[in-house]
Amino acid sequence: MDKLKRMAIFARVVETHSMSGAARELGMSTSAISQQMRQLEKETGVVLMHRSTRKLSLTEAGETFYAGCASMVHAARQAEQRLADLRDELVGELRIAAPIGFAGATLPAALAPLLEQHPQLKLRLLAGDERIDLIEARIDLAIRVGRLADSTLIARPLAQVQEVICATPEYLQRNGMPKAPEELAQHEWITLTVLGEPQFLELTGPGGETRRVRVEGRIASNEAQSTKHLTLAHLGLSRNIVTDLAAELADGRLVRVLPEWRLPDIGIYAVTPRRDEQPAKVRHAIKALKAALEVR
Repeated sequence: MDKLKRMAIFARVVETHSMSGAARELGMSTSAISQQMRQLEKETGVVLMHRSTRKLSLTEAGETFYAGCASMVHAARQAEQRLADLRDELVGELRIAAPIGFAGATLPAALAPLLEQHPQLKLRLLAGDERIDLIEARIDLAIRVGRLADSTLIARPLAQVQEVICATPEYLQRNGMPKAPEELAQHEWITLTVLGEPQFLELTGPGGETRRVRVEGRIASNEAQSTKHLTLAHLGLSRNIVTDLAAELADGRLVRVLPEWRLPDIGIYAVTPRRDEQPAKVRHAIKALKAALEVR
């Protein structure tokens, strides 16, 4: 590493035509520059320059060596500039992992303006509800919904969204509309869980009273969009975040059950592998996603 440093100093000595000039630019003393050059000649076993009180002149070996040293310095500067571009400009590939429901509507709408305004920015979207290894998959940013497990990942809150219980009018006509939280346990459920284990609903009423109800689903899925579509097939009640159900609730295909009782809000988070300063593409993506969720 020290030899590489001496090669860079040698290139600057040649370009400024003097050791004193290189010393001023590099913030070193002239004697320190001279010492570095002597050490470099010792390491290479070749005389690189002739010194006199008036000027420096390169040997043939020095000219050849300078060309390589100058190329090395130029490559280092280019690498530094590319790194600065990635840090400060919206360029390169942005790799995002997001749940299927989130990737289907919210994320494209939020990031479309960035992609349109910055043609050098690329997007690689990995949609899926499974938790993938961000470092192994080289993910810049992951969207996580719900309670986060302890980890070394860095989570930044984007929004809190409401979770609601819903069913189709056809199902409710056939099985009746629940009038109280306790009646939820008597209904068919489509649960969002991997193993299909019973779930407990924590509900808060209009007067602040709370109820805890155990429900068990005959149908279970580990993916939120499938629970919605199974609900639309009139197979039972389900719970989901209201933003994923906006169209179906608006056109009446789904109906909220016990709307006066509220489930706890669900957190949406932007998760990154490191806390360190993030490149511009990640910072702007987080900002765009947060703004889009605030509007919704």
